Amino acid sequence: MKTPLALLFMSTLLAGVTNAQTKSTKNDPEAKKILDAVSNRFKSFTTVQASFTYKVENAAGKVLSTKSGTITMKDTRYKLSFGGQEIFCNGNTVWNYDKAANEVTINTLDASSGMITPQKLFSNFYDKDFFYMLNGDKKVGTRLVQEIQLTPVDKSKNFHTVYLLIDKNAKTMYATKVMENAGNRYSYTVNTLKTNMPAADALFVFDKAKFPGVTIEDLR
Repeated sequence: MKTPLALLFMSTLLAGVTNAQTKSTKNDPEAKKILDAVSNRFKSFTTVQASFTYKVENAAGKVLSTKSGTITMKDTRYKLSFGGQEIFCNGNTVWNYDKAANEVTINTLDASSGMITPQKLFSNFYDKDFFYMLNGDKKVGTRLVQEIQLTPVDKSKNFHTVYLLIDKNAKTMYATKVMENAGNRYSYTVNTLKTNMPAADALFVFDKAKFPGVTIEDLR
């Protein structure tokens, strides 16, 4: 089963054509200040709860699909609900539950594998894998955001650019857009964000008793 996390850095999310000519091969210190501030703020929260919208567009900007999801994060643990799947992670084990099939796949979380976790997407995933530059401020509705353009260091990736929109006042991630080499564009937009809310450890563990008849595929 594929997860939206795999999408985000395999297609990982967002590709476009308009600013391809401005790709950078060095890092912008102003962009790093902003990214570091976002990362440090995220790490200061005990828990994060967010709802988001995921959108796929073609190269012409036509919307191909739109889905919504929710995520709760607590240190290295998370629970993600998205597109008919629920993903539970207690920091060591990942359960990927497919509602339509009533099937759960169990894997061991390998921190050394370079796996992209939700925590990395909200914090310091940019450190080694991207060149980054600040494109400036813009208004999205009433929100003032700072746009940062990321270019993958590894040119064999199947996406060429990632755009991050940072809420300038809150210093939190507002949206991410990934531009594929094939032309499709994938975006995640945070709709609501709550921090430091209670979240029991049991929330991040798949409880088969709550899913009668579930088929279990244990790949550990």
